[in-house]
This record gives sequence, C-alpha cells and structure tokens, in this order.
Amino acid sequence: MRRAGTAVLAVIGVLVLVVVGFLVYASLVFEGDREASLDAWRSNGVEITGTGRSFVIEPTTGATDSGLVFIPGAKVQPSAYLYKMAGIAEATGMTVVITEPTLNLAFFDTRPLSDFTADAPDVDRWFVGGHSLGGVRACQLAGADAEPQVVGLILFGSYCVDDLSDSDLAVLSIVAENDGLSTPEDVASRSGNLPDDAVTVVIEGANHAAFGDYGPQPGDGAATIDRQEARASLADAVAQFLGGLESSA
Repeated sequence: MRRAGTAVLAVIGVLVLVVVGFLVYASLVFEGDREASLDAWRSNGVEITGTGRSFVIEPTTGATDSGLVFIPGAKVQPSAYLYKMAGIAEATGMTVVITEPTLNLAFFDTRPLSDFTADAPDVDRWFVGGHSLGGVRACQLAGADAEPQVVGLILFGSYCVDDLSDSDLAVLSIVAENDGLSTPEDVASRSGNLPDDAVTVVIEGANHAAFGDYGPQPGDGAATIDRQEARASLADAVAQFLGGLESSA
C-alpha cells in the first residue's frame, strides 16, 4: 500500500510539474513594441477599444460594412499587431477585431467566432485571418459551419492545414519574402488547400515578425524594410484584394 501511495504521489507530482511548466511557457510571450502600439492608439484615423477579450479597431472615416477577426501568432501579445492592423483599417475602412487567445495560444481558444464578431455589431460582412499559427486557426474558423458566415480568409505569413479548396471563400495569402518560419516555400507547398482563385502577395524585404511589432524571433530571417514600409505594404495588399472583390461583384 505504501508503494502504491508513493507511486500515485509521484505521478501527481509529475503532472503538477508538467502543468506548471506549460503555464510558464505560455506566459513567456513576445511583447509588443511600445512605440508602435502608441502610434496606433494616438492615430486620428482609427479608434481603438479594448473589450477584455479583444481589441476593436474602427476607422474614424470611410467605414464600410466589412470586418476582419484577426488571430495573433502563438505567444505574441495581441497589442503587437495594433500598428499594422490600424494601417489596414485606415486604408480599407474595415473594422479589425484582434482576439486575445486563451493562454496566448490560438489552439487553446475554444470560443466561437461569434464571441468576437459581437464586439463589432455594425459589421455585416466578415473575414477571418491570422498570423502564423493564428492563421492556421483562422482556417478552421472559416469553414462552412462558421457562425456568422465568413466570406473571406486573409493569411498573414501562414497557411491552411484544413482543406478549403472547394469552398467559396475569397482568400488572400500574404507572404513575407524573408520569412524564416512560414517560409515562402512552406506556404506554397500548402497552397493546394486553398481555392484555385486564391490571391498571393509577396511583401519584399519583410520577415515573419514584420506582420506585427514585437522584435526579433528565433529562426526568422532578417527584414530589410522598416515597420512603416511593412505597414504600408500590408495595407496596400489588403486594400487591393478587397477592391478586386468589389469590382468583380
């Protein structure tokens, strides 16, 4: 009995160490650049609201009925994307909702898409997207059972594991030329999971971390453009994509 009790205590001890170790791992995030975040908050072109589960970025002029639910990359602070997403909101008129994933990992966030679209009730047409592993999660949320229905998918240095090739989704895949994590080759190898008319745009000089503002990331390539240039290129890519959808409607 003593041996059995000792074995049970040992197992419990190991499980506790595993759980504690994972929680510590999940809490060590890539923190957003303070200067970039402040530039977004101070901008006259957008209004940013924190809801406790998301950041909602609304353009102050030229707002449309379109919105994007954006899912951060693994262990990246949601605030690290404020500057880049604010640029997209200003350029396109769409509202952007940046989610705050459970444990900083999108795959542990089981909340439905509707939890985040509810933060922008004036939006009628929804896109979903994300950076890196956040984009992989976005592909799952963009399926036929999405509620509310999703009309499009925008991938930022990411790809789909789920097969969406037969879907009616409008898809934009933005690839960074110097991405050392979701490399252009990796993204291309998964392109068969996207519809045939998916649009791919390569941002020259950008790396994986250039989709946000959180400093260098191990394994990434080197960026040869600054954050302002990356922001403008991302905003232009999304604006052209949305413009193409309007012209073909």
